[in-house]
Amino acid sequence: MLTRSVTRREMLARCANGFGLLALNSMLAGAVPHFRPRVKNVILLFMDGGVSHVDSFDPKPRLQAEHGQPFRQKIEATQFDEVGKILGSPWEFRPRGQSGIEVSDLFPSIAACADELCVIRSMRADFPEHAQACLYMHTGHAIQGRPSMGAWLSYGLGTQCKDLPGFVVVHGGIVPTGGVENFSSGFLPAQHQGSIFEAYNSGGLVRNLHPGDNNRQRAKLDFIANADREFASAVNDSNVNAAIRNYETAFAMQSAVPQLADLSGESEATQKLYGIDSSNKQTALYARQCLLARRLVERGVRFVELTCPRGSRNNAPWDQHDNLRKHHAENAQMVDQPIAALLRDLRQRGLLDETLVIWAGEFGRTPFAQGGNGRDHNPQGFSIWLAGGGVRAGSIYGGTDDYGYHAVENVTTVHDLHATILHLLGLDHERLTYRHAGRDYRLTDVYGTVIEDILA
Repeated sequence: MLTRSVTRREMLARCANGFGLLALNSMLAGAVPHFRPRVKNVILLFMDGGVSHVDSFDPKPRLQAEHGQPFRQKIEATQFDEVGKILGSPWEFRPRGQSGIEVSDLFPSIAACADELCVIRSMRADFPEHAQACLYMHTGHAIQGRPSMGAWLSYGLGTQCKDLPGFVVVHGGIVPTGGVENFSSGFLPAQHQGSIFEAYNSGGLVRNLHPGDNNRQRAKLDFIANADREFASAVNDSNVNAAIRNYETAFAMQSAVPQLADLSGESEATQKLYGIDSSNKQTALYARQCLLARRLVERGVRFVELTCPRGSRNNAPWDQHDNLRKHHAENAQMVDQPIAALLRDLRQRGLLDETLVIWAGEFGRTPFAQGGNGRDHNPQGFSIWLAGGGVRAGSIYGGTDDYGYHAVENVTTVHDLHATILHLLGLDHERLTYRHAGRDYRLTDVYGTVIEDILA
């Protein structure tokens, strides 16, 4: 077969397919945004389980004044129907920085960066259960099989780095509830799916990555690519082209990932700033994750997500239905110093203006206790914050009622958040679509409005 003559039809088919792959590679190398972007990269710091907003970024003096009294508002359906009395925050809120944003003592290091933050206090989710709410925050839908926002950005803008994937999950050991579908490419081409780098794995960020003989491996890849091209020309299947792209990326990663993971070139001061040397193993792990996030965006990776560090209390670390004070404090100790260090390091290196940092969970917690010393799920109103290029630093947007129960001022949906993220990267959320099963899909479905008031 290798020596037989090639027909004219076969030659044209192969050439046509080759030209198509050249065009595909050009598109993957860097798509054209709809308008001038304000940032190039995104880092999502996902706080799995639902951080209590009324104990962190949304002060409510009324909770302190009425602590221990019955809750007098109408109570929405709760996850466990164990409604207790009003629960004041165990942490004191203080004005921080020149902006005066009030942040609680739960996050002292992040509080010191208040002038970098744009705090949205009026988020609302549609789902009170972890798996649905996590999928909703990541994909804009509460069902499996939809592309994550990282995948949408990779699809819409391509990659800035030929040696690393465009969407990387720096995995601390806990996958958000809902599973790896939170990082899925869904119906988008497979090369846009999140690549999981295991920061907790002492054997390396990616398993089985060690290269063999490069020349032999290159020959194998070329043979597979040629076979795939012939097959693709016969079946006209974009998944085959995605497989070729993934093989090539994996080959490049064999040298790029070990270099990424090698922190020996980082100064002792930088490593200490993040907390790499912390006696708390979870803090040290999350510090490594945050430092890897900076190194990834430095290399041009479009979207980086950090999961919570391994060794936390359960699969949803911030899900404190009891012992709120103890476990929220433990979780905050793990992430507070590394996150503040990430913001400072990005600013010092001139990277923060081109990077959007997002801190968010899937929902908040109730203003009344579950039982005696915990809080139940609260999707009716909660807080997140953004920092970096394109957003108003040292600002607050929206608000909840006096108890922190419902978002009442400038109510913000997950679709609004997604529309704003795309906008900051130069993409119109209504024009970023993909044809699947006979209709055009988008990250924001048929909803979403850019939050103009938080834009710088």
